[in-house]
Amino acid sequence: MASLYLIPTILSEDALHTIPQYVHEITLRIRIFIVEDERTARRYLRKTGYSVSFDDVTLLPLNVNTAPEEISGYMQYFSGDTEIGLMSEAGVPAVADPGSIIVNKCHTIGTRVVPLVGPSSILLALMASGMNGQRFAFHGYIPLKNPERKNQLQAMDIAAKKGETQIFIETPYRNNQLIQEIISSCHGDTLLCIATDITGTHEKIKTLPVSAWKKNMPQLDKTPTVFLLGTASK
Repeated sequence: MASLYLIPTILSEDALHTIPQYVHEITLRIRIFIVEDERTARRYLRKTGYSVSFDDVTLLPLNVNTAPEEISGYMQYFSGDTEIGLMSEAGVPAVADPGSIIVNKCHTIGTRVVPLVGPSSILLALMASGMNGQRFAFHGYIPLKNPERKNQLQAMDIAAKKGETQIFIETPYRNNQLIQEIISSCHGDTLLCIATDITGTHEKIKTLPVSAWKKNMPQLDKTPTVFLLGTASK
């Protein structure tokens, strides 16, 4: 039976220590990878000690530009005892990541799916937020334009008040704009956690009421960040 290994990657360039050794050992066996970006994948694999010539490795791209027929074509590789790796650009694959398409197809054809341990910015931020970890929702990227964006923030604010932690992300260069919109859309006593550069050298995770953030606006241009709205865990 063919196997699909869900291979986690680092969240920050200097955070190779967050990937368990057994993941590297499995990765060394694999010669076919499905990846978001080929260049990034090569750089990461070399960082882990992957010494195989890339002339002998197949890298199959999977991103927003990959046509459905190409993705279907990848399934031809899942035959016999072939081992294939699925990698995200950062963190765990198939979570806020197009890799879930491949995972679903593998279940359909009976391929063995093996998730490997690694860092998830979503879960790490939730762990460190002090908010409810029993009930939470991840929204990915919220709408870019108003009124949909403001409506989404207000709806998340209401859900947060009811005890369900709301988790979302934004393209890094829009972080500062998003913080301003959160402050203008949400109640002042709602908790806002801003988790920046998780596992990196400039990691900063802080939870304060929205009203407190208004008095001390952070500057987060181009820094990967996870945002959470909620109430204090009880």
